[in-house]
Amino acid sequence: MPISRAEIATESGAKLINRLCKHWAHKLEVEQKEGEGRVAFEDGTCLMQADADKLVVAIEALDEEGLDRLEGVVASHLERMAGDEGLVIVWEN
Repeated sequence: MPISRAEIATESGAKLINRLCKHWAHKLEVEQKEGEGRVAFEDGTCLMQADADKLVVAIEALDEEGLDRLEGVVASHLERMAGDEGLVIVWEN
């Protein structure tokens, strides 16, 4: 199963996790605790962990196509939830 990871510089990591988990909870399986979140998509899983100055996001998917799609979905939602804060998201796999 392919895996992709990004370390995103932000001091709002916990807030972003909270927003994303609430957003996706109405249609996906979501687990959340302080500074951490897990979202189960149909074709993969997204794990998020907030540190003081960064948000670490890891995506595991069933195949490369699903990984590419989830990278786009997660990145676009993070950027939208961040509002005016410009996030630089670089996926490494």
